[in-house]
Amino acid sequence: MDKEQLKAQILEAHNYRFATKVFDKDKKIDESDLKFILEVGRLSPSSINLEPWRFVILDNQQVKDEIKQVGWGAAKGQLDTASHFVLILAKRNARYDSQLFKDHFGPRVNNDEILQKMISIYEGFQTNDIEVADNERALFDWASKQTYIALGNMMTAAAEIGIDSCPIEGFNYKAVNEILAKHEVINPEEEGISVMVAFGYRAEGPKRPKARRSYDDVVSRF
Repeated sequence: MDKEQLKAQILEAHNYRFATKVFDKDKKIDESDLKFILEVGRLSPSSINLEPWRFVILDNQQVKDEIKQVGWGAAKGQLDTASHFVLILAKRNARYDSQLFKDHFGPRVNNDEILQKMISIYEGFQTNDIEVADNERALFDWASKQTYIALGNMMTAAAEIGIDSCPIEGFNYKAVNEILAKHEVINPEEEGISVMVAFGYRAEGPKRPKARRSYDDVVSRF
């Protein structure tokens, strides 16, 4: 396949993809396809390459039922019909001087002097450039922004192999975190829910054509 064919195939997948509200509950994703989608998420880029995320394939029906009680209408339908439902968690302790930071980068550089230089550089980045170092909520939101890169890549990868998806923010975040903590899915001191995503096969197509602003409306050059 040459480059133009590949580009056309990718654009076709993006045009085909839509936020699937109801899936065909009798059609299940092959485990190798699911692993492929999650592997694309794992390989996604993140700010300073910190990978401040974790992906949980939610199979537990009791947890699903409890989340349905604090989710909006679409989430309830997706929890009932999606082949697979994935919780995307973000780290809470992603500050430059955190143990998470040291555990993540320490083995990679294997040099205390280099690690301390990295910590000093990222202290300036988090303190002065993006101004999140001294605000727990801002740090969590910064980590959550990274998870959306993985989310987008996973949904794109799914579309390219004919699997539908829908990102989900329509739920009570505090309540979902409490549910996940109660069932020991998360340690609430270390991570929290960022976003959820459903994967499966659409029960029906979109009710209207894909609507997007024009290329010239969203792209400029200066």
